[in-house]
Order: sequence, then C-alpha cells, then structure tokens
Amino acid sequence: MSQDSNPYRPPLAEVELASEAVEGRPVAGKGRRFATLLIDYIGFYALSLTIGIVLGIVFGSSALKYMQGGWSYVFGVVIVSAYYLFFEGLWSRTPGKMVLGTIVTDMNGGTPTFGAIAKRTLARIVPFEAFTFFGERGFHDKASRTQVLYKR
Repeated sequence: MSQDSNPYRPPLAEVELASEAVEGRPVAGKGRRFATLLIDYIGFYALSLTIGIVLGIVFGSSALKYMQGGWSYVFGVVIVSAYYLFFEGLWSRTPGKMVLGTIVTDMNGGTPTFGAIAKRTLARIVPFEAFTFFGERGFHDKASRTQVLYKR
C-alpha cells in the first residue's frame, strides 16, 4: 500500500504561526509592553540594589571595588538574566506582566519551553535590542518564537 492511499496516515496540514490572536486573546500592544518593561526595570534595579547592599555588608569595601568598571556590566547582565529566567521560566510572566495582565506564550498560545525562555533572555542581552521594539515584533520574540498576549 502506498503512502498516498493509506487511510491511517495522519492528515497533512500547513501550520501558520499565530500573529494576531490566539484563543480569543489579542497580542499585547506596544504601549502595554513598554509599561511592562518600565515596571520590570524597577524590579531588577531594586534586586540589584538589594544584592549590592548585601554584598557590601558581607564583603565590605572590597566588594565595592569589584562593582566598578567592567564587573558592573557583568553584574547587570547576570541580574537581568536571572530575573527574566526565574519569572518567565516559572510563570511565563514577570512582575510587570502580572501587574498589566499579559503573558508570554509560544506561537500557538501554549506555555513556552524553558529553552524558548532562555533564548528570549539571551536575546535581551544583545546591544540595542530594546530598539527592535519599534518594529513589528521585538528581536527577543522572533529569536525565541514567542509572543506576548493579554492574559485577562
């Protein structure tokens, strides 16, 4: 029996990636996403400040010496990466997304894999990535094949 005439073969269909709405939930607008970014910036600046204070208390002035120059950039990248990996990895939402009612999904509206969240986080480290927000979709969305939808 040939593959073409096999009645038990699964159907073949071309799948289009969702770009507008999934399960009746529209894609989050740029204004909402920008406000989410601002709330998340406040969150990881607060986290950075807290960790910096703890390091200053534990290690004294020697910790402050390492927090200057190139190490401050490394510290910032680690904090931002940990922030997004923790929140989006566990709940597909950062505190900013929780406040504003949005969620990260895969292109079919499902929960993204941890690998997709990791790609999304790594893409944020690219210099000038924030300016890709002005295009159709941000670089971190395209690179990880994810999207941000309204949750409510």
